[in-house]
Amino acid sequence: MLLMKDIIREGHPTLRRIAKEVPLPPDPADIETLKSMKEFLINSQDPVISEKYGIRGGVGLAAPQINVSKRMFVMRLNDEKGEEHDYSFINPKIVSHSVEKSYLTSGEGCLSVDRSIPGYVQRHARITVKGYNEKGEEIKLRLRGLPAIVFQHELDHLNGVMFYDHIDEKNPFQLKEGAIPIEN
Repeated sequence: MLLMKDIIREGHPTLRRIAKEVPLPPDPADIETLKSMKEFLINSQDPVISEKYGIRGGVGLAAPQINVSKRMFVMRLNDEKGEEHDYSFINPKIVSHSVEKSYLTSGEGCLSVDRSIPGYVQRHARITVKGYNEKGEEIKLRLRGLPAIVFQHELDHLNGVMFYDHIDEKNPFQLKEGAIPIEN
């Protein structure tokens, strides 16, 4: 079972590396890694288990965050309408995106970052994504709102980018005109 001690923190070099593509079909070790990551998210969202093991709540986890530099991540959340988004991605890509931006009104956080960083992270409001699931089957999805933000946050981890890299240091709450606020 993955615990908070298994999550590497900012400053660790793996978080700044571009992760390697995963050969398809995925091998049993990669499938097991994805299952462990998904189990971590499930546990982090269970109030009893998360308190018992001291796990911070999360909606996404990328393989580099557990010091596995491979292009894989999991996400598990409900969107603004209560619809569940529960995905495991291997070699994910954004194939198209809106010009329009959106942002979390509360700002973004990260399991690999133990401090609060004020400011807005502006991301594409709508994205079309492609990748593969743990069976090696292609997935193509259109995401908007919170699921789109989570996907982009996790994809950044695969490219060595942290969420705060997107925050304007001089004016952290500056927004593009027409940016859509997303409550979480």
